[in-house]
Amino acid sequence: MNTKSNFKSNFNTLVLLLFFTQFVSGQTITVISLEDSQPIPGARIDILLNEKTFNFTTNYNGELKVETAFTLQPITMTISFSSFEKKRLENLVISKDTAIALASAVKEFDEVAVTAQYKSQLVENAVHNIKVIDRQKIESMAAQDLKDVLTNELNVRLGEDNILGSSMQLQGIGGENVKILVDGVPLTGRLNGNIDLSQIPLESIERIEIVEGPLSVSYGTDALAGTINIITKKNQGKKFEVSSNNYFESSGKANNTVSLGWQIKKHQIRLEGGRHFFDGWDSSHEAFHYDPKPIADSTRAIQWNPKEQLFGGINYRYNRKNTLFNYSGQLFNENIINRGMPRPPYQQAAFDDYYNTTRINQRANFQYRFKNNYRLSFIAAYNGYLRQKNTKIRDLTEISDVISGNPSDHDTSAYHSFIARGSLIQTKINSKINYEIGYDILHEIANGERILDKKQSIGDYAIFASAEYSPVKSLIIRPGIRYSYNTEYNAPVTPSLNLKYEFFKNSVQQLSLRASYARGFRAPSIKELHYVFVDINHNIVGNPDLEAEYANHFNLSLHQNIKLKEAKLKNKIVLFYNDIHQLITLAQASATEYSYFNLDRYTTTGAQVESNLNFKNITTGVGLGYIGRYNDLAEENSNSTNFLFSPEVKFNLQHNWKKIGLQTAVFYKYTGVLPNIRTNADGELYESKINDYHTADVAISKFAWKNRLKITVGVKNLFDVTSITGSASGEGAHSVSSGSVSIGMGRVYHLGIRLQLNKN
Repeated sequence: MNTKSNFKSNFNTLVLLLFFTQFVSGQTITVISLEDSQPIPGARIDILLNEKTFNFTTNYNGELKVETAFTLQPITMTISFSSFEKKRLENLVISKDTAIALASAVKEFDEVAVTAQYKSQLVENAVHNIKVIDRQKIESMAAQDLKDVLTNELNVRLGEDNILGSSMQLQGIGGENVKILVDGVPLTGRLNGNIDLSQIPLESIERIEIVEGPLSVSYGTDALAGTINIITKKNQGKKFEVSSNNYFESSGKANNTVSLGWQIKKHQIRLEGGRHFFDGWDSSHEAFHYDPKPIADSTRAIQWNPKEQLFGGINYRYNRKNTLFNYSGQLFNENIINRGMPRPPYQQAAFDDYYNTTRINQRANFQYRFKNNYRLSFIAAYNGYLRQKNTKIRDLTEISDVISGNPSDHDTSAYHSFIARGSLIQTKINSKINYEIGYDILHEIANGERILDKKQSIGDYAIFASAEYSPVKSLIIRPGIRYSYNTEYNAPVTPSLNLKYEFFKNSVQQLSLRASYARGFRAPSIKELHYVFVDINHNIVGNPDLEAEYANHFNLSLHQNIKLKEAKLKNKIVLFYNDIHQLITLAQASATEYSYFNLDRYTTTGAQVESNLNFKNITTGVGLGYIGRYNDLAEENSNSTNFLFSPEVKFNLQHNWKKIGLQTAVFYKYTGVLPNIRTNADGELYESKINDYHTADVAISKFAWKNRLKITVGVKNLFDVTSITGSASGEGAHSVSSGSVSIGMGRVYHLGIRLQLNKN
């Protein structure tokens, strides 16, 4: 009986298909990537109708013409494609042309990148050498901000200042030459040339992409050393999601964040907010230090200042067949208190500095895709940065404050950047040539009492073009060029050339070579030209006579990917060379003053060897870096005319015990001795060095309540490093000197609780 019924149902379905195929045209289904709305050709579509399954494949435009017979009643549709998550839609009624977006399925190191790419693609297929830090690693590290994430990366050296915040070097080059982007839009608001890494929370971050070496053709100025692109979350698999993250440290940190997400048809909305609180830390504090009744004596001045960060954001995304619109807005506010020592002779008053920072980031992205695989992309963005400093005199007997009457104790600075970027991109699947042409406009305005004439502005207007030419399947050649007009300087033409050659590629192994050359340019920023920052701890002034800097970068890397039944191994060897002329750097101008100067030449070179293994539920990696630095001062020093090298070693191990919902992670890094050649106030050369140190983090996570609840406990800075000594040696009156460099808050214990709920 069931057999006859099934036969009758299948027969009726076939009759309907044959009849309506002849006379009626159906609807079009387009399968696209959720990341960038690009079509997915070759995607498999299975349609279940009347207990019979029909199989289809999308064409080169990612489209499938659906016959009207499938639109007469609800169907079940399953869409799948390699490197994307399978999607199943039940009780689907196709009444009009429909776009279906698939989210990337990153498994076994199949990392996806978008930075400087024409479309999202696997890292192993990109012509650039791209490093991806995914969400899983971010959570395994219990990272709270961008600084935490970068502690385990090779070629990255981090710094910390109690007032200026966290800074970094990449490939031996300072942070002023590192471009930091959020979804392709640069951040503004630098102190001492650096973006404060601790001011970038990670609540809404999906992954972080790092490209070492210039991307000046794509992103313009400040991208000499490399580019860090922070990719925010875009995939929401459920109709409604709510999550809460809570993090506590024995050093006095208490972080709380919450996010809400809705998905209504083609609309997606995400709201988020949080508070990061830090009570301050000093080397005299024990773990879990808490003083409910602090004494107003010398202990009020501590090494790491207390701070509070409040932030919130909204993200709206509309995605349909050939149109993508995305708006994102974030508001960030930070307050830091720098408490001073009691003033002699009576110790009854102290000068306290209050720093307030506000960041406003807004960006809108619109993309339209034509049927012939052309895409128009437009970005408009505004970044605002406001920093205010006030000094108050605190009466330590009555616990009251009075604003200081000295005008130099106060400062308000505001920086605004307006960005407009547009491009036309061709991404034809079988074409030997794909390309991008576009324009990039950046207008910056600075206001403040410490800015010349209280207001300055710089404009940078550029056009750029690049192409990927593949004469044979194994070779990709990507030339690029950028022409800029800068209102302060005659900006040079910026070329680049990237090559990727695959020696062989099969289902088991891939071996490829990447080589690149790029020329970069960076005009002095408004701060470097006109900024003045003078207080009890700092004396930094701008230099209006600065010249523009330019650089040549060379990179060569060999990549090997091996896929076995239950394992995947990635090996790479990287060589790099950076030759920077007229490098803008902060140096000592006198005994107490620092200013910005052009060094005639600054060069870095180095090598990196890294291996990563994924075996079943284990992920492990080991790496070795060796970076050399050289400047013109070395030529004048008879004791050192070569590069001064510094080694780095890293190791990480992650294990996911899925049966019991337990994850463990270990992260280790050795940062070697950093030598340098410097000049003192008398113009004499001397050798200096910063000693080496080890850092290690350990964390254990337990999932419960069907993975809705995650509890993490761990230890950061296992070797209890607080500061390292720096020393200098010379002759005569300047024979030996030493100091310390702040690294961390010693051994820190942490607890994290994450709760995530969703509804289909």
